[in-house]
Amino acid sequence: PNSVIIVIPPYIKHSHRVMKKFATKFAFMCFFSMANVETLAFASPSFNNVKFHTVHQHASISKHARSRNADVAHSNFPLHRGKESSNPGTAMQMSLSLRGGSAALISAASNPTTLFNTNLMVLAATTALIRMADKFLGRKDSSSSEETPKPAAVKSLQIRFLAVFWLLRCADWLQGPYFYEVYSSKIFNGVPASLAVVSRLFLTGFASTALFGPLVGRASDNRGRKRGTLAFALLYSLGAASTKSSILGVLLLGRLCSGIGTSLLFSAPEAWLVGEATSTEDGGKYLGETFGMAYAGDSLVAIIAGQLASAAAGARGPSGPFELSIGFLAAGALLAAFLWKENKASPQQTSDSGKESKEPTIRDAMKVVTADPKIMLVGAVQSLFEAAMYIFVLQWPPAISSAIADAFAGSGTPYGTVFSCFMASCLLGSTIFGQAVKRNVSTESFTSFMLVLATISMGVATLTISSGGAFAMPLAAMVAAFFGFEACVGMYFPSIGTLRSKYIPDSHRSVIMNLFGIPLNALVVSVFLSIKKLGVSGALSVSTGALALATLSMLKLKTIAKAEQQLAIQEG
Repeated sequence: PNSVIIVIPPYIKHSHRVMKKFATKFAFMCFFSMANVETLAFASPSFNNVKFHTVHQHASISKHARSRNADVAHSNFPLHRGKESSNPGTAMQMSLSLRGGSAALISAASNPTTLFNTNLMVLAATTALIRMADKFLGRKDSSSSEETPKPAAVKSLQIRFLAVFWLLRCADWLQGPYFYEVYSSKIFNGVPASLAVVSRLFLTGFASTALFGPLVGRASDNRGRKRGTLAFALLYSLGAASTKSSILGVLLLGRLCSGIGTSLLFSAPEAWLVGEATSTEDGGKYLGETFGMAYAGDSLVAIIAGQLASAAAGARGPSGPFELSIGFLAAGALLAAFLWKENKASPQQTSDSGKESKEPTIRDAMKVVTADPKIMLVGAVQSLFEAAMYIFVLQWPPAISSAIADAFAGSGTPYGTVFSCFMASCLLGSTIFGQAVKRNVSTESFTSFMLVLATISMGVATLTISSGGAFAMPLAAMVAAFFGFEACVGMYFPSIGTLRSKYIPDSHRSVIMNLFGIPLNALVVSVFLSIKKLGVSGALSVSTGALALATLSMLKLKTIAKAEQQLAIQEG
């Protein structure tokens, strides 16, 4: 599985220069995801020569493969490096040899690491091919030649936002993989921390997000979204620093700070971006593109953060990733302090006097939500999908570990590689969203499609677990379902960001986003407290039900939006 063959159909325009450029991009993706790829080859019936490109860890592509890689490729396929294929049907044979899906991959894999490394390469190649197709194959759109260039102000806004966003997200991703280990390693009064104590610390963070989210959201709207972002960096740094302590009270206080910080991370930067975009010429027009770029890059950031976290833990112990995250938080805060202008919630007129209300309250925000069914439906989609996602995050390790143990006779689970596959799936989803935006697909229609796919994926995963081996290839079905759902996660975040920018008023943006977090956290905590009764299949069943309800909510929103659009056309 360390050789990848890209088959180019004869009707696609290509050149060795284009292929080499694609190979370089593919190599970067393999490097970031730590995939074990050694040989990359292109084949096409119209190529006179077939070049094998060696993928080095520093992500450069050599003109000729090393002899051992050429031998590997030659032993698998009747192609000679730098020479014409002896069989004109070679490309077709290669194309057929790559088919077969997840079941074939699992049948051919000798161990779980090989399996998921192979899946990782397939996901990375698919994403790279989509990007290459969009850039080099040229869409036959008559309007593309007349497309106006992106304004300089919009480019500047995207650079300023993405630089800060990715640094802050990297800090968040660094902490995730070692959450359990850093707290389970603590000793309290000579007794190691029990699972109950770790669970209590986990729930403290979720509870603080639900309880204080609306309050800090209101403060962010009133005092400034830039200040809210800086407050996140401070609170999250305090939470990370608390992991060095072995005092339970300090750890609980740290989790309280982290929970409050989380509510700011998922509201203040986005609210700042939308506020700046509305005051920038044509800024709102590029919001969908900006969200797509943000979350496509976030998937790569997550993969890199996972590797950095492993290195930091090896050097400094389980608290090492938390210490490293403080550096990224500081860097993000410094960039925000110097590159971002402050923006606050736009004032809203009061209904009785017509005067501007300087500081909207939480009660005002609740009235705004209940008065507009479109905002309520957006909130339902956000709460239900993210609740399903967090439940999935808690349940996929035991589910996939059990399936791997059955399929590979008790072999261990390569959690790091599985996580990289999930992030590659997210990157694929974000890439698909970006392509939909370029083709002017409405966000409502795209999100409806995504939610249907997410519901089906989670339903298949649930049936695979609850069926007790009724599936012929349970691991194949589970892997496909999990990857499908993670691809939907990659589509979800830019989609929901675009929908919120469209329907939630700027006057209450942060506080409304945090209000939607209350039912989200309530559902996740309820499932977590009932996990002994529900089990893994029961918890994923709850996720499936939540996704189905989110789908219905989105379809209703799509219907309302379409009706309003048709009414506007008739009146116009």
